[in-house]
Amino acid sequence: MKIWNRKTQKIVDEKVYFQTVLEFLYKDNPISKFILKICSKYDFVSKIYGFLNKLKFSKYKIKPFIKHFNINEEEFFKKTSDFKSFQDFFIRKLKPSARKINFDENVLIFPCDGKFLAFENISQKSFEIKNQKFDLKSFLQDDFLYQKYKNGSMLLARLAPQDYHRFHFPVDCIPSETKLINGYLYSVNPVAIKKNINILAENKRQLTTLKTENFKDILYVEIGATNVGSINQTFFPNKPYKKAEEKGYFSLGASSIVLLFEENRVKFDQDLIDMTKNGIETLSFMGDSFAIKY
Repeated sequence: MKIWNRKTQKIVDEKVYFQTVLEFLYKDNPISKFILKICSKYDFVSKIYGFLNKLKFSKYKIKPFIKHFNINEEEFFKKTSDFKSFQDFFIRKLKPSARKINFDENVLIFPCDGKFLAFENISQKSFEIKNQKFDLKSFLQDDFLYQKYKNGSMLLARLAPQDYHRFHFPVDCIPSETKLINGYLYSVNPVAIKKNINILAENKRQLTTLKTENFKDILYVEIGATNVGSINQTFFPNKPYKKAEEKGYFSLGASSIVLLFEENRVKFDQDLIDMTKNGIETLSFMGDSFAIKY
């Protein structure tokens, strides 16, 4: 899959973890469909996978994984040798200096590392993501929120297993209590998303409203996926937070984040808009700008 690397200004091929397995699971045949159903609709599979990766022996996967994906160990808060398991490595923290934060109060920053798409106008009930219809109303399962954001804008972030999996606040804000929408755990890997974008509206997700000064209310939605046993919130509701402070982290696997904005509140960076229109995700990092105040 082709992605735009914002740092190098080049279009590159993305390395997909377990690509052969995923391609098999998402084939249109009875065996693949049956195995996919078991893996996605019953969370015991993710729980078993999570348990195994918390065991001490799993730490021996770390070095080959780092090498395969060329992950920068210098960014880690603690030494690679100090991780107690693969799960411990997966939810790693980074050094404060590892990410440069844009602190301009009129700028929104990416809430995580990942691959991003930006949609300036989602005014239709079903708008298109990668040439597929996406139903915002089904995604939110809340008529009040649907009415509030149906004419607004949306940022979609996709985190791959090799990405830093802690997520942060994109602006100074006061977050609300989090609402859970229970669902399945389909993969949000590009192989799966290419088959069915509405996986995002079927998977388990958590919704938090961010009260902000310059951007009104932002809806922050974390989406679980295959082998993501939990979405872990580390913030306290109704308490002020600064831009880039941690909101939470994902356990093992790939996952996604959606940010929704009310109408005429944000203006996305042009490179992000251009790449999205061409169906190409933008690779970038937490702390980089993605939009300014409208």
